[in-house]
Amino acid sequence: MLSGRRLDLLNPSPVDIEIDDIAHGLARVARWNGQTTGDWAFSVAQHCVMVEALAVEIDPGLSPEKRLLALLHDASEYVVGDMISPFKNAIGYNYRDLEDRLQRAIHIRFGLPPAIPPTLKKLIKKADLHAARIEATGIAGFAEAEAVKIWGKPPKVPASGPFDPTPIPPTEAKTRFLRRFISLNTAMQR
Repeated sequence: MLSGRRLDLLNPSPVDIEIDDIAHGLARVARWNGQTTGDWAFSVAQHCVMVEALAVEIDPGLSPEKRLLALLHDASEYVVGDMISPFKNAIGYNYRDLEDRLQRAIHIRFGLPPAIPPTLKKLIKKADLHAARIEATGIAGFAEAEAVKIWGKPPKVPASGPFDPTPIPPTEAKTRFLRRFISLNTAMQR
């Protein structure tokens, strides 16, 4: 990692995980395999910020810890990249196991429960699907009618701020991700 840490992918240790490495990697990993409009790829870092904001739209009473879990929902992708679910399923259990072990180590590193409780996992998945829908019609070339068939009606959120799917430069995506992390992590410590 850029921090100088060496991360054992088969047995990741929380002590080898740094938030700067996560933010840097996620800001450079493209969603939609880079098949989006704009001068830059829509990054996983930008997606994670959107998912956290959508989770709060769904449940405004989320604690900082739960919001941080939403922000970090794809954090393992800083190492393994962003693969579409059908491809992950085709690879099979070993890939999912590797991704899950890395995600647990990330949670432990930042004082979060290793596993996300099922009700929160469901809420984060709903926010994740809302984000995918916003991204699909905003930057990935999906027509509205097609998106409705796949994801249903769009969530009612402003088309600005964290809900704007316009791809931003990696340095800005990294900064936004780190700002959210620092804010939520600080609130958790209170």
